[in-house]
Amino acid sequence: MPGTITAGTPSLLRAINERSVLELVRRHSPISRAYIARESGLSKPTVSLALSGLLEGGLVREVGRSRGGRGPTAVLYEVNPSAGWVVGIDVGRQWVRAAIANISGAIVARRQERAQVRSADSLIGQIGSIAHQLAAEAGIRWNQVTAATLGSPGVFDPERGVMLMAPNLPGWGRQGLVEAVRRELGTSVTFENDVNLAAIGEGAHGHGREVGNFVYLSVGTGVGAGLVLRGSLHRGAGGGAGEIGYLPIGHQDGPPASRRWGAFEEATAAAGVVRAAKGFGMKGPLTAERVFLAARRGDPAATRAVAIEATRLATAIATLTLVLDPELVVLGGGIGRNGDLLIDPIERELRHLPFRPRLLVSALGEDAVLQGAVATALEAARDRVFARPGRLLQEAAG
Repeated sequence: MPGTITAGTPSLLRAINERSVLELVRRHSPISRAYIARESGLSKPTVSLALSGLLEGGLVREVGRSRGGRGPTAVLYEVNPSAGWVVGIDVGRQWVRAAIANISGAIVARRQERAQVRSADSLIGQIGSIAHQLAAEAGIRWNQVTAATLGSPGVFDPERGVMLMAPNLPGWGRQGLVEAVRRELGTSVTFENDVNLAAIGEGAHGHGREVGNFVYLSVGTGVGAGLVLRGSLHRGAGGGAGEIGYLPIGHQDGPPASRRWGAFEEATAAAGVVRAAKGFGMKGPLTAERVFLAARRGDPAATRAVAIEATRLATAIATLTLVLDPELVVLGGGIGRNGDLLIDPIERELRHLPFRPRLLVSALGEDAVLQGAVATALEAARDRVFARPGRLLQEAAG
């Protein structure tokens, strides 16, 4: 009967075997035929047949021969890096950063430009220009890019595919923004909150690699938290999980409007640090960076401003800890990276909690969002590029 699946259906068996072999090559390359056979339980002739199909399809390639040991050397295989390409984009108030990587995850080109934030249209055009320049630098056509991921401030609802709000980028929360970016890039684009991507990046390449439950707390132009629970990003019902900038704070500290939603970001982000320092008597043009530099030199006003900042961050971390019980809190963003001035006072503030997370400064620095964008795009691209054996399996079953 046509389409019936039986144990002996050659196309079905070949598809299953190719997918199994491809997964082993992806996880363990460079890898030999003998190692694949040993790990998969398949016979060497079966592995050879599967490798032939994957080589023919351009999904794997020979990468040399094994060295050492007794007997003849063995051919080694790896995933063909040029089987697919991805682009990661980090859109912030100050900078647009982007990188292009091959399907193996190696970044082959990157660019950074001052963000053209005068309007959403100018920013969209800049994103498209940077992305196409990256493809040219990598020596590929843009239509070879399999997936792209863009991170920016704001809440993106993945169910409805819309940007709900983006207060730090003018016009970024407008109706049709997502569709406009996708038209500009002309490829499959995934949108994500920038702090969520930073958490993904930290989980893939930083302190979160061996941690199932952690919080990435970003403090800079804005404030937000990326929540990784049981090894997966937690977005919440509508994509707004971790938007702690909208927490209220007590009226005893902070700006005059501190009782309204959004007061925590107003008090704790870069502008709040500058405002606190001026309130304590610092003079001249100030930035949060200058305040922290002055605190390192022992400036009394700057030191008091940094102490207030640490207390406010401790309040947020205590709240997150008592609700989520994370093993680790990673500090990131332009302010969060000042761990030498923040971690000790924060830990003193947390000492009365019944359970406390470890506190670390991000291992990725300003690259966290971009690394998370690339990692997210890679996951989507690998699903598509490596789906060929799966499609064969479906065809055999259909």
